[in-house]
Amino acid sequence: MTTDDFRRNSDNFCYRHPDRQSFVLCQRCLRTICPECQTPAAVGVICPECMRDQQKSVSPAQRKAERRWSRPRAVTVADSRPIVTYAIIGVTLFFFLLQLIPGFGSTVTDALLLWAPYLYPGLTGTFEPWRLFTVLLVHDASSILHVGLNMLALWMIGRSLEPLLGRWRFITLYLLSGLGGSVAVALLGFSTPVVGASGAIYGLFGALLIVGRHIGANITGIAVILGINLVITFLPLVFGGAVRVSWQAHLGGLLVGLLVAFIYTRTRSARQRTLQIWLLAAVTAGLIGLLFVPALFPALVFG
Repeated sequence: MTTDDFRRNSDNFCYRHPDRQSFVLCQRCLRTICPECQTPAAVGVICPECMRDQQKSVSPAQRKAERRWSRPRAVTVADSRPIVTYAIIGVTLFFFLLQLIPGFGSTVTDALLLWAPYLYPGLTGTFEPWRLFTVLLVHDASSILHVGLNMLALWMIGRSLEPLLGRWRFITLYLLSGLGGSVAVALLGFSTPVVGASGAIYGLFGALLIVGRHIGANITGIAVILGINLVITFLPLVFGGAVRVSWQAHLGGLLVGLLVAFIYTRTRSARQRTLQIWLLAAVTAGLIGLLFVPALFPALVFG
């Protein structure tokens, strides 16, 4: 869809604020609403008009029961702040500080980093699948640039992407991208210990490209930044230098981020919520299935 086509389609803008783009629909009337017009409901959010209609339809008996059994709460406007983004940054920085504690930091790193053999009990006698995700929490403790650049990128992308997708979609995207990076490491860098959230960050880059293109935004700047990062990632391989970054995690996270964002943009209607969940479950199952490749076909992984 071209930018002009997008702007002419009123469904891509909040019906109460036509100058505001949005990615979220009212679960009752299915009209597009911006964060300011969203009111949390049992499932999803509803617009102010549907909220008034819902309040009018409440019977006196229901009001009495609510006063008796529920704590009175005022209806508030949905919080559009990127809370999940801030939470991820806070937790990640907390673990980084733990890594800096002398005599204890190395224990934290060793317990959470990703080393693919730990996923296969037949090789090490140890099965620690949580490392697929805990690797996102630990970074290279010898350089603050590693965690600093990752968290800066997360802060910059999350402020734009989380309000567009919603918190649950955003955290799902982050975790699945991180899982994609870990799976790629297991397939393409089996014997290499890995730390860092770069796989998930690259997934967010990919998602921002897809979502930005879908809403008609100018994605040239995003594409250039992503391209520069990819060049930096693969330069050591091209020139034979010491590899300090996991290009496998970057590539895996990016591909999964692109796929998850594509699912989001094609199942944005409330009527397609079940389909969206099933497709995300299929992506998760597919990634887990790929982890069986080293065990079933070791020649493909070990040469």
